Amino acid sequence: MPIRRVLRPIRELSESGKLAGLLLILSTIVSLVLSNSAASARYLSLWELHVGYGPLDKSVSHWINEGLMAIFFFLVGLEIKREVVDGELSEPRQALLPALAAVGGVAAPALVHLAFTHGTPGATGWAVPTATDIAFSLGILALLGKRVPASLRIFLTALAIIDDLLAVLIIAIFYSGNLHLAYLVGGAAVFALLLVLNRLKVDKLGIYLALGAVLWFCVLESGIHATVAGVLLALTIPQHRIEGIEHALQRPVNYILLPMFALCNTAIVLSGGLGPIFTSPLALGIGLGLLVGKPLGIVGVVALLVRMGLAELPSQVNWRQMVGLGLTAGIGFTMAIFIATLAFRDPAAIDVSKLAVLLGSAVAATLGAAVLWFTNNPEEVEAAVKADEASASPLKA
Repeated sequence: MPIRRVLRPIRELSESGKLAGLLLILSTIVSLVLSNSAASARYLSLWELHVGYGPLDKSVSHWINEGLMAIFFFLVGLEIKREVVDGELSEPRQALLPALAAVGGVAAPALVHLAFTHGTPGATGWAVPTATDIAFSLGILALLGKRVPASLRIFLTALAIIDDLLAVLIIAIFYSGNLHLAYLVGGAAVFALLLVLNRLKVDKLGIYLALGAVLWFCVLESGIHATVAGVLLALTIPQHRIEGIEHALQRPVNYILLPMFALCNTAIVLSGGLGPIFTSPLALGIGLGLLVGKPLGIVGVVALLVRMGLAELPSQVNWRQMVGLGLTAGIGFTMAIFIATLAFRDPAAIDVSKLAVLLGSAVAATLGAAVLWFTNNPEEVEAAVKADEASASPLKA
């Protein structure tokens, strides 16, 4: 009985999606503490150990960022395909508002960043504040429970998925290395074969995964970032297989892969303190890009479309809640840190970028949660829940 009592809250946290976010926060704190402790040298050297042979002789950090993260992007690709084929993005008119809001939520942070970094080496990190961490942002909404309408969660999910797609395109186009034609052609041939197998309704998942491994290697060696292979593979998976694969991958990705990513990529030595975060144009561009650019781009586009009569606010969502959502979308974390590792070669610039992402995301999460929490009083929330239940009732005339 005592064991059940201990496990029950953990199970509830897992089912609500909150545990994944808590693990990421815990991993980040542990990594920052170890990086600035007496064990710092040993801890940092752990991520630089080399594992593998020949062309696959890579450091641990490299394997995490280009190997394990390909699995994360594979899961992202499956979510994109599911939503486009038969989900929230399957109807063009239904997808218009979150799609264009996502574009605004990418463009505005990039412009804010460039306003601070134009003409400096930091300008290459313009895409860092454009990313939204879907797990963290939805986790904030889950923590708020019934104070957030279901339609707002659906809107944020659709927006974050499109944001992920845009992030993949940005990585493929702007943050890939020198291209090697032979591997590029090989990768294209494998991808074409996967599409043919899908078209022929080949159902054996093992064949797709084996060819996916070949595709990953070709993309890795081609100069395009290897994580793109995960998305390409996902697009070829038979539709009826997607739900089962997502179910199988969700927990390993959330509870093993992403915490490992956080441990590896937040190993930051704070030798100069936090001063650079408040004075560096790079840090200000990233932090304010997330905190100001994200809500400005998202809410601005939504307001424009509603004003032009091309769209309507999601049901039971008001403008204050939309502002809260825009702030919540400013939680960059995983994707933003990942792009930062691609945008710079200078370790100092990478560390400043990561710290700016962490601080900007923390403030965005706090403000977004506060706005959403205080938007509705309990009576309004209860009335909205009753209205939802009444509209969903099978006895309704």
